[in-house]
Amino acid sequence: MRMLLIHSDYLEYEVKDNALKNPEPISEEQKKGRLEEVLAVFISVEKVDETNPDEVVEKAVNEIKDVASQVKAENVFVYPFAHLSSELAKPDVALEVLRKIEEKLREEGFNVKRAPFGYYKAFKLSCKGHPLAELSRTIVPSGEAKAEEEVPEALKKEEELVSYWYILTPEGELIEVDKFDFTGHENLRKFANYEISKSRIADKEPPHVRIMLEQELVDYEPGSDPGNLRYYPKGRLIKGLLEQYVTEKVVEYGAMEVETPIMYDFEHPALEKYLNRFPARQYIVKSGDKKFFLRFAACFGQFLIKKDAIISYRNLPLRMYELTRYSFRREKSGELSGLRRLRAFTMPDMHTVAKDLKQAMDEFKKQYKLSMEVLKGVGLTPEDYEVAIRFTEDFWNENRDFIVELAKIIGKPVLIEMWKQRFFYFILKFEFNFVDNLDKAAALSTVQIDVENAERFGITYYDEDGKEKYPLILHCSPSGAIERVMYAILEKQAKLQAKGVKPMFPLWLSPIQVRVIPVSEEVLDYALYVAGKLEGAKIRVDVDDTSDRLNKKIRKAEKEWIPYVIVVGRNEKEQNTITVRRRSDGKQVEMQLEDLIREIRSQTEGFPYKPRPLPLLLSKRPKFRG
Repeated sequence: MRMLLIHSDYLEYEVKDNALKNPEPISEEQKKGRLEEVLAVFISVEKVDETNPDEVVEKAVNEIKDVASQVKAENVFVYPFAHLSSELAKPDVALEVLRKIEEKLREEGFNVKRAPFGYYKAFKLSCKGHPLAELSRTIVPSGEAKAEEEVPEALKKEEELVSYWYILTPEGELIEVDKFDFTGHENLRKFANYEISKSRIADKEPPHVRIMLEQELVDYEPGSDPGNLRYYPKGRLIKGLLEQYVTEKVVEYGAMEVETPIMYDFEHPALEKYLNRFPARQYIVKSGDKKFFLRFAACFGQFLIKKDAIISYRNLPLRMYELTRYSFRREKSGELSGLRRLRAFTMPDMHTVAKDLKQAMDEFKKQYKLSMEVLKGVGLTPEDYEVAIRFTEDFWNENRDFIVELAKIIGKPVLIEMWKQRFFYFILKFEFNFVDNLDKAAALSTVQIDVENAERFGITYYDEDGKEKYPLILHCSPSGAIERVMYAILEKQAKLQAKGVKPMFPLWLSPIQVRVIPVSEEVLDYALYVAGKLEGAKIRVDVDDTSDRLNKKIRKAEKEWIPYVIVVGRNEKEQNTITVRRRSDGKQVEMQLEDLIREIRSQTEGFPYKPRPLPLLLSKRPKFRG
């Protein structure tokens, strides 16, 4: 069973049509309903619940009672909501479970209303918006697990883990989340609510999906498993440039690039133990009678390389890096959402061997700054993302000044998640999280200090006295998954678009940087001459040689977010000049071609380059989406 619990000012519904052939019989009065000051409980009854419906009812009622007591709700609205799961129970079992939950809650003294089962309904809801206002719960009968997936112990235990949430200011003040004044920090408030609620369900399509389809960047692939996407030429160019950019930054930082396999043996002793310490669902593949899992990060391969290496204290810190195309996580289908959450993704993954906690913390801070620098290069500043820092209470007590320094570096309050004791393999972790237009958050950059896996994998180094010791290991992705970076860039542009600002990619990432538009066929030769000069200067340029009118050609360039549009006519050809429209400021200026080349180079210097991904002439270009 999946439950989404929302503490609301009110919830009201109206039946619109039958969703099932034989829906629950209802009266005219039951076709509408409303309850105020209510805990709204959206429920999907799942196939696995059929094994023991009574146990599921009891567990669900206890969870609802617990949340209701925390938010001080006396009214409960039980709302059937099939969209939380793709593995639904039979309708008769689901209805019986919902009825019993309603009855038992009423017996517990709650004022209960239940929306009818088997109908399409319109509903309105006003969420209260405090940190406990949105929570999710998963209930599974004892001894049962999803047959199609291996669920690590870390995922099971994560639901039981008790977190203490705070806001840490750059001045070093640690404030409980519900006592912090979020005035001027609206994005942080949204992020805190999202993290505390643990609701990852994607119930609406985020704006970046519309953009990625309209711009012909990325599309869903119906011939594959959900969460595996196809990339059209412009999208592949952007993704490739991002991959190259992050890799260059990490190698420049001092990492050695390696390549490792994408599948590993389930029965390898170190891997089997690590799987149960990492909260991710795996893809399983079989070869003969052996079972393998597809990697969900580059940890395994890099750890096994380090295990076989002879490492001296003089080699430390030792940094190793791989761009994993691809990593795989079998995310729940209801959580898949465009580029935000995928099952196959590209993860830049660096692992650093450090001799002790002092060296590890020094590296942690450097990689924190590296991550800020990497995101700045793709157009994301600290105003665009929120910081979460996670650690145990002991670590805070012993290293408070270090944590406060991280908040000072970012220059704004950060979200703190603290645990009484360590459960995961790391003692310290940070993430930079992008909050999108639907108030959902997604982690980008992250670094962790790992205190377990050196010993688990047999990774050692020789100290100054020649003694063999276990090091600490830092896990770092300075950008997060490349697809997530694309998601954040597009979602940021959607926010700007909503404010009336013209959306655009960073110039170095724009698939086409300049479009040349001849006003007539007689100046096409000059348009091609201009394009040739730009292409020779390593600027991505195309020519609109179609028969469309000039205004339509300009509108087309606008829709494609082209940063520079050059319109050439008889005057420009005769005078050997160009007329340029800049998207960034909306200005139209006449200039020499060399001046435009210098202007573009000044903005793209230091970033990687790839040639134009499509034919030079628009007339030769296919349309990838109908």
